[in-house]
Amino acid sequence: MLRLFRVLGKRGRITIPYEIRQRIGFKYNDVLSFTQQDDGSVLVRREKLCDNCQYLEEEFEENYTLEDFLDSLSEEEQRDALLHLSLL
Repeated sequence: MLRLFRVLGKRGRITIPYEIRQRIGFKYNDVLSFTQQDDGSVLVRREKLCDNCQYLEEEFEENYTLEDFLDSLSEEEQRDALLHLSLL
């Protein structure tokens, strides 16, 4: 089990250690969710924006960001996507 420590910054920011990002496969612009468990621990998950993203992956350029994706949606679709992500 890998155990690393980091200091929470004054703005509530923290960097996920490189070793953890490598092991889990977190990448730039991944959407992460945080869920508090009953024992006080926090579960961090990488979330998928859509179920059919696999076949769309080849159509997008490598630097396609979450912001680019959200900008491509209508206002209603943006609200729905952000609401969905906030409920996970």
